[in-house]
Amino acid sequence: MDLASHYNQLFSDSKQAISTNNYVIDFEIDSKSDHRFGITLLIRPSEAIKNKMQSFLNELKELEPSQYYYPNSDIHITVLSIISCHDGFSLNQINPEQYIAVIKENMAILNNLEIEFSGITASNSTIMIQGFPSNDSLNTFRNSLREAFRKTNLQQSIDNRYTLFTAHTSVCRFRKPLANTTKLISVLEKFRNHDFGKFEVNQLELVFNDWYQRKEKTQILQQFKI
Repeated sequence: MDLASHYNQLFSDSKQAISTNNYVIDFEIDSKSDHRFGITLLIRPSEAIKNKMQSFLNELKELEPSQYYYPNSDIHITVLSIISCHDGFSLNQINPEQYIAVIKENMAILNNLEIEFSGITASNSTIMIQGFPSNDSLNTFRNSLREAFRKTNLQQSIDNRYTLFTAHTSVCRFRKPLANTTKLISVLEKFRNHDFGKFEVNQLELVFNDWYQRKEKTQILQQFKI
């Protein structure tokens, strides 16, 4: 399935789930006992694009003020979840320099990469902005990293949850019952094909992070220039 078809299927399924009250509430967002941490390689969109995303979120907030909305500081595209967030993981269990070295060895694969954010999609618990890479280098890079990490003895859980091939960014999570599913779907439809802009990827970040990539709980381990 190509990227557009995948996003379309997600939106169709999620719209059905929301309209029939079969959406999923994330009860961990406000939990003080959530200690899930991991290691992620990510891309951060430009500030101009993130500001456009906030304009969309402002409309959602008018309808659904109780939901969880990502601030600009937390908006990201996951390149690869190297160690998926789980309870009990801490940085002292690994040597970050070993992970940095593996990534550096594969960086040359990424070239002339732009990502266009066009339209929104959703899951049964999350609203996302659709990202479309300008070429195949992002997934080629991901596959190269998968193979490289498999050849090491480093702790990793790549693809344990699912195989990542999209370039979306999550911007809203459901943390309370929805106030008005009909109006929410109407706003989602309004932005279904909205142009949020395009940016050139010139840097990656390797971070130690919580499940929601909250800035106050994230530690940058390395920035990689492209």
